[in-house]
Amino acid sequence: MPVIFKLDKEQTDGASGTSDEEMARLVKQVSIESPSHKLKDCIFSFETPMPDTPPAGARVKVRNAGVCYRLRSASSSSSIKSVEALHCGSPLHSCVRDTALFPGYEVAGTVDALGEEVGETDLQLGDRVIVYPYEGHPPGYAEYIAVPEVQYLIKIPDDMSLSVAAMLPSGALWAMNTVFSAHIHVEKVLAEKGETGHCKILLVGTGGLALWAMRIARFYWPEKRERININVACLRDEGISIAQEYLKVNVVQWNEDLYEEQLVERTKDACGGPVDIVIDFSATSRSIRRALKCLAPGGVMLMSSEHAQGLITRFGPVAEKENHQLVPIEFGTLNQLRNLVHLVSTGEIEPPPHTIFSADQANEALAKIGRGLIPGRAILEFPEDDEESEE
Repeated sequence: MPVIFKLDKEQTDGASGTSDEEMARLVKQVSIESPSHKLKDCIFSFETPMPDTPPAGARVKVRNAGVCYRLRSASSSSSIKSVEALHCGSPLHSCVRDTALFPGYEVAGTVDALGEEVGETDLQLGDRVIVYPYEGHPPGYAEYIAVPEVQYLIKIPDDMSLSVAAMLPSGALWAMNTVFSAHIHVEKVLAEKGETGHCKILLVGTGGLALWAMRIARFYWPEKRERININVACLRDEGISIAQEYLKVNVVQWNEDLYEEQLVERTKDACGGPVDIVIDFSATSRSIRRALKCLAPGGVMLMSSEHAQGLITRFGPVAEKENHQLVPIEFGTLNQLRNLVHLVSTGEIEPPPHTIFSADQANEALAKIGRGLIPGRAILEFPEDDEESEE
């Protein structure tokens, strides 16, 4: 069963197309922007007009949105630099790298309206859906979002909670595609080392992505589990307990108070020598430099495609000297997401724990993420219509 932590909160003050009354209606939106030195300065709550229903698409009433991983909404280089600064910043901010800082790309809710030009579809008003994180995905920390084409909507089973469903479109999907991409390299390593050889993998971080990756890997690699040694590098003290409780793997703590060479040697000792594959979901200049020193000759490092270009340009020549590969990973396909929904709904893959915050508790959610107090994922929740009417 999925582990869910839901926080109590105090109460505070469809047809297709869009009517004049709907257009005049204002809906809530929460924006989590590039952070300053104070996390509270990056959260803004405001009202915005009800979005129109796209002719060939749909309007979705958002129930849950994951505090998610994608950086695509960061439109300026200054935003990206802010994230990089966080990675090397204060202890308060050092934990945030395992989650995300920008508007939601992990959305679960119900179909509120269908466009006039929508053709044959199995979607109906009120259907429970998640939204595939397509290019141009609107911010998900809002009560309603417009989706341009219904192909980006995936129905979810009645027995799956919307809070669990909200974890799938970006983080879980990315983790799944990373496991699939790593599988090619795992097979190559095992073939080269023979029947008694082992493939050593270093997973950097203990956030939601790492938790998903471990669960997905164990499902897809059961027959090779004995020959695959997965070790986790924790980026904070709290990560040790998370790794031991939820991942049950070997753990090495990347304590930034130590000298770099000490951390590298500590990592190699914990892994039983240099590793064959490194998976770093939130790669930074510091983590890549360290990981390359931990890789065996011919080793592979997997990272997000969204911020890989600059890092590969910078570290490509260093990697080539030891015949290392830096491999960018895309976020996954619609079919992978449909398969993921099926595997989670049937219990074949267990979702990580998550904590639900009301949308007006976004400040508290981000503060707890920053202090490493969220085991797994943080999920924002907007009220249902009947809940709104009671306020």
